[in-house]
Amino acid sequence: MSLPDLAWQVLYGRFAWAIVAAAAAIGLWAWWQTPSRRTVSTILLLSAGSMALPDAASPAHWLGLAFQWPSALCVALSALTLGARWCGQHTFTAMPAGLAAACAGAGALLYLDASGWMALGLYFAGFGPNAAPMAAVLLAAVCAVGIARHTWRWRAAAVLAALMFYMVFRLPTGNLWDTLLDPFLWGWSVLSLIARWRASRRPAPLPALAAGPPAP
Repeated sequence: MSLPDLAWQVLYGRFAWAIVAAAAAIGLWAWWQTPSRRTVSTILLLSAGSMALPDAASPAHWLGLAFQWPSALCVALSALTLGARWCGQHTFTAMPAGLAAACAGAGALLYLDASGWMALGLYFAGFGPNAAPMAAVLLAAVCAVGIARHTWRWRAAAVLAALMFYMVFRLPTGNLWDTLLDPFLWGWSVLSLIARWRASRRPAPLPALAAGPPAP
């Protein structure tokens, strides 16, 4: 098992928090009005500039103390969201039902294991020298097939990018779980599932009446 150097973790944290914070800020802005390209670029530059400040002057320093680092998958999906906003795809959702269900279920399982309701040692297995890399290779192969078959192409590419980041650089922490999941991504997945459930319970609109004189 090889762990990333602390300096690389800090560098990753500044970059990751800049992307995630910008995506969150633009998402909040979209509730007020549709963000333009100038708005997206301005928020991204402000986020990157603030995270690049030295030591404790950077919000990334305090966010890292409180929440550690965002997962590589969260960063990849946030970058997809930023790209969609830039291209004007304001209805784009980076969390389809299948991926949201997988993240929500995995997060709940990890919580039950960490809180003592279960005793499986799932989180520490993410540091394993054999099982974790094998699981990463298997997931990467599934993502590659999904991309080739145009199934969730961009989301599969985001998962694949996160896995490659883990296998090559061992970032953010050397743990496979930290590459694919974090509290923010888990909350995003749960909210996505709730939104889809509420949308499915809305009554279907009545079909429009055909134009023309009434039947005799």
